[in-house]
Amino acid sequence: MKKLTKLLCAATLIGAALNASAWEPSGDVKVIVAYKAGSGTDTGARVLASMAEKYIGKTLIINNMPGADGKIGWTALVQAKGDGQTIGFINLPTFTTLATLPNAPFKTSDVIPVCNHLTETGVVAVKADSPYKTLKDLVDAAKKNPNIRASTNGVKASNHTAAQLLAASADFKYKAIPYGGTADQLLALRQNEVDFTCAKVADVAQLIKGDTPELRVLGVFSENRLEALPNVPTLGECGYYNKWYGSARGIVVPKGTPKEVVDFYVDAFKKTAEDPAVIEAHKKAGLELDFMDDKAFGNLISEQETFCKDVVTNLYK
Repeated sequence: MKKLTKLLCAATLIGAALNASAWEPSGDVKVIVAYKAGSGTDTGARVLASMAEKYIGKTLIINNMPGADGKIGWTALVQAKGDGQTIGFINLPTFTTLATLPNAPFKTSDVIPVCNHLTETGVVAVKADSPYKTLKDLVDAAKKNPNIRASTNGVKASNHTAAQLLAASADFKYKAIPYGGTADQLLALRQNEVDFTCAKVADVAQLIKGDTPELRVLGVFSENRLEALPNVPTLGECGYYNKWYGSARGIVVPKGTPKEVVDFYVDAFKKTAEDPAVIEAHKKAGLELDFMDDKAFGNLISEQETFCKDVVTNLYK
């Protein structure tokens, strides 16, 4: 009996020691967002971060570092210490597009995936009072006028690529006008600086609602109509790009971050994503919560890198 008691005590002490040595953040966690406050990425990051604190046990502080189509923030992210005190959001395919450019300041291998947060479908939008009532109206006008203008969230950024996919598949030319991010490109459309834009469902969700909506969605980059926009045709229905295209937004840490740190965040964000209150908060915000663990998100990053090399690169030749 004494021997059994000693064994139980030893097991308890070992368990306590293991729990005591388990990694957790030592202070506030910096969360790098490579776009300005109020952007789609920023909005989603703040919803998730505020509710993840319950499972992380520390305050998550959003650090907006906009500029250069995301390069400023992501360069700072890959250069941060891999100590778990700095994490960040990346946007796909923009991150992988920039990473595959000649003389890129970072590579996909410079980050370690933690989890995917959102997956958002692309849309084509115009002002609510635009003369273009349908996607065909817009395409027909663009074929007659190659100077038609579209705002983007940066050169070769995700929404620029969406406009390129539309133009290439519909065989028209246009002028892409880059802005600092999605919030700015949508403001440009609302202020009549451009004729159309491509963004994500969540980006335009609040601008197409109510008695006096500001924008109108003409088409979605999806193989099937979206539940949120049942009356909006897919591009494929209209005879244009017939595959899904959009953006994934997920969390990564700098290369060199220990596995125990990565595992801590994977577990914490998984619990966050499964929390009913978190699920409801995302629904209210019009955000498509799509949790993937580090392995699945890593596979997605690899797939997007291939997509950028094989498809996106050809769009800009």
